[in-house]
Amino acid sequence: MSDASMQHEILISVGSNVEKEHNTTLGIQAMQNSFGKLVLSTVFESESVGFNGNNFYNLVVLARTSLSIKCVCQRLKAIEDKQGRTRDIKFGNRTLDLDLLTFDSVITSTPIKLPRGEIEYNAFVLQPMAEIVPNHIHPTTQKSYLILWSEFLLHSKNKHQRLWPSGFTYKGQAQ
Repeated sequence: MSDASMQHEILISVGSNVEKEHNTTLGIQAMQNSFGKLVLSTVFESESVGFNGNNFYNLVVLARTSLSIKCVCQRLKAIEDKQGRTRDIKFGNRTLDLDLLTFDSVITSTPIKLPRGEIEYNAFVLQPMAEIVPNHIHPTTQKSYLILWSEFLLHSKNKHQRLWPSGFTYKGQAQ
């Protein structure tokens, strides 16, 4: 565990393509219970990437915690499990997918790789990050998320990834 007085800033990717509104809502509520006040990006809808499946709801959540990286990951996995997440296939439908993207400016490979690699190549992660923390600096590229998003739009071979506002708004206490 981390020093309880130390508050770490974490960014979490949220995705769901099974009962999207229901599972996204319950995931946000569970994260509020675990981390307190959250800042939420727009909830975007996107086509599945890497497999043929239902469209996803995606957003990024900013939270603060005194937990360690390992404990945050355990907490996120427990929230996913409570929503019926199965882990038997890498690319497939998901009730709830919660990925720790960053933990302060930590660069590490254990207990997980941070910052998460998908930040730079998935529109459904990078656009919401550019929305809620545009001026935060990516720990390895040393570029802001807004600049990374702009470069993604100009140069990325993945810029064909379709992403649009879902119209879904969380009705709880986040933001």
